[in-house]
Amino acid sequence: MPQTVKAVIARSKGADVELVDIVVPDPGPGEAVVAVQACGVCHTDLHYREGGITDDFPFLLGHEAAGVVESVGDGVTNVAPGDFVILNWRAVCGECRACKKGVPWYCFATHNATQKMTLEDGTELTPALGIGAFAEKTLVAAGQCTKVEQADPAAVGLLGCGVMAGFGAAVNTGAIQRGESIAVIGCGGVGDAAIAGAHVAGATTIIAVDVDDAKLETAKKFGATHTINSRTEDVVAKVKELTGGFGADVVVEAVGRPETYEQAFFARDLAGRVVLVGVPSPGATVELPLIEIFGRGGSLKSSWYGDCLPSRDFPMLVDLYRQGRFDLDAFVSERIGLGDVEAAFDKMREGAVLRSVVELEAAK
Repeated sequence: MPQTVKAVIARSKGADVELVDIVVPDPGPGEAVVAVQACGVCHTDLHYREGGITDDFPFLLGHEAAGVVESVGDGVTNVAPGDFVILNWRAVCGECRACKKGVPWYCFATHNATQKMTLEDGTELTPALGIGAFAEKTLVAAGQCTKVEQADPAAVGLLGCGVMAGFGAAVNTGAIQRGESIAVIGCGGVGDAAIAGAHVAGATTIIAVDVDDAKLETAKKFGATHTINSRTEDVVAKVKELTGGFGADVVVEAVGRPETYEQAFFARDLAGRVVLVGVPSPGATVELPLIEIFGRGGSLKSSWYGDCLPSRDFPMLVDLYRQGRFDLDAFVSERIGLGDVEAAFDKMREGAVLRSVVELEAAK
């Protein structure tokens, strides 16, 4: 039987979010219903609310989530009722040209649930990133569920988006190695996750760059060995000074602005790797001397979701967390209720939090 649950929606562009009743259908073939235990408040949710992604209102917000599978539809074999899972928004298809080439983290045909969740009057909802987890329960494609060892849902749920994006940008896309140097421009949640990933991977020079001294202090807690305030220091010159005059082996740009991307380009070593994980505005452009692109070699990469494969990376990172080697708890700034999402957006805009995390009753 379909279930009626509480959830947070964005009804129209720029309007405050609302806590309402929604209807979650029984899972169909290849689908699962998940009882959500925790869900992080991500900038992407705010982008949805502001109409910056699509205009398919109303949106069911929330996507950085963990919970327990309640029921599954026909043909589901990867998870079963009772499994503790982290939700992901890139459920690989296994059939597209990327998957067949052995690079499923680039999957071009990722799965979402076929059925729609609705308002009580039947209005169909668009789930954020195909998940919609600011809800007591949500319907997803079974491939969006990754089974992991039981752990604090508020912490490990953040692997569903921002933390995985940053960690993967350094480790998967940037391929940071033991003994290498890395600079991370932008020290929000994604940038701090890149710093943490570099620390776990054994980088020895980890440079945090931001305009906010408080964020730079926080970056040290995740493993930054040096900090640069770009309001007062020349980023390129300082990075080179800290790396023997050469530049960093890897530079992660976690802002998404032309001027910071240019800093990243010139702050890398010859044959170094630049990784763009910050989300740019649609009209942003970059102009670089072509001779510099040719003469520096190396690579300029974009990182999609940290180039992660959830079935591979989520269990590994949860294990590192459980072993005390990857401090996911440090990303959780506050634990809030479903009714507090709008206030969490305000704190996000002010830069007062890394992550506010909604906790549902099932997790308490």
